[in-house]
Amino acid sequence: MDTKRLDLNLLVTLETLLIERNVTKAAARLNLSQPAVSAQLNRLRREFDDPLLIPAQRGMTPTVKAMELLDPLRQALDQVRATVASHRNFDPAKANLTFAIACTDYLQAAVVKPLVVELRTRAPGVRVAIRNLDMPQLEAQMARGDVDLALMTPQAASPSLRTRHLFDERYVLIGRRKHPRLRDGITVAEFAELEQVIVSLDGGSFVTPLDSALAALGHKRNVVLSAASFLFVPEIVSHSDFVALVPERLVRDSADQLEVMDCPFPVEGFAVGMVWHERNHGHVGQRWIREAVVSLVAHQSSPQARNNPD
Repeated sequence: MDTKRLDLNLLVTLETLLIERNVTKAAARLNLSQPAVSAQLNRLRREFDDPLLIPAQRGMTPTVKAMELLDPLRQALDQVRATVASHRNFDPAKANLTFAIACTDYLQAAVVKPLVVELRTRAPGVRVAIRNLDMPQLEAQMARGDVDLALMTPQAASPSLRTRHLFDERYVLIGRRKHPRLRDGITVAEFAELEQVIVSLDGGSFVTPLDSALAALGHKRNVVLSAASFLFVPEIVSHSDFVALVPERLVRDSADQLEVMDCPFPVEGFAVGMVWHERNHGHVGQRWIREAVVSLVAHQSSPQARNNPD
């Protein structure tokens, strides 16, 4: 291959084709016409002396050589992107940027909602796309650029992704104000007898790992409702005699509607962190948003913020 004649745009096209495995989808991502991408693919085939992508029943199948090229090609292009991005000044007040965040509904409410409100003041040209967290697809979504940042338990991330710890979350027990059976000092037996709501993200389950810990103490919960979303739980609890264990940040501003107290037995919490792909690491705008998340969470965790949430 004569590298003097090589067009860098061809390599960008090749990377996109190997990810999408479809000329039409690649053209849409590159903002090019389908004939233009097909022409570039033909040039790439001549340059590498290989078909690279072979038509299949659905889309295209990469050749062995193409798959060998993908990782070093992506690393080389990411380094170029990072080098270019590192030399650009980022002014949040003037920036135009779309940023995609994947997380659970609880973190959408606890972190993303206040972040978006803050960005409207500090960076009004930044648009935020919120996506549901899809763990099996996350690494591929980030490699394609469909997701820029995930808020999740960092230990669950692929080793190839970058992570940063944000905070440790704990569960609290909630019930409506003046609940007839909910009080400080409630026993484990009394807790188990209460009608309870649990969250089953997979849908339909009435058992969580908490029930195993409770069974070890000789008790079984009275679970009457399995919800698919944490956001639904405070609302139904505030209008019934149901109780629930929820992440503390979800109900931090609900003291006027709910009783919030410690669980009567130890419940293991979880860590929350940021996860992002190496391809986004050097981008100055994305780095600024990540730091905005860190600052927001630090403020939420301060004693002043806990005592004065507004």
